[in-house]
Amino acid sequence: MKKTKTISILSLAGILVVLLMHSCKVPESIAMKSGAQLWAENCNRCHNAPDPKMYGDNSWDVACDHMKQKALLTDAEMIKIRDFLKSAN
Repeated sequence: MKKTKTISILSLAGILVVLLMHSCKVPESIAMKSGAQLWAENCNRCHNAPDPKMYGDNSWDVACDHMKQKALLTDAEMIKIRDFLKSAN
């Protein structure tokens, strides 16, 4: 009985490690999209997205941090969107 519990615990630990490793990986659907695509898809979903030239880098940093939480964006998505917005202003 004790040997079975040890094997079960080790199997569970292995499964958790695999799940954690895959959860840290950026999904291919996000990895393949540009910041401009992500911005158009996500920011226009709830409101008219402003022209990227409308704000400077510091303002985009603040807006992106705020909208990441509201729009439930991943870190990878937000980084791409922020980089796009900063390159366009």
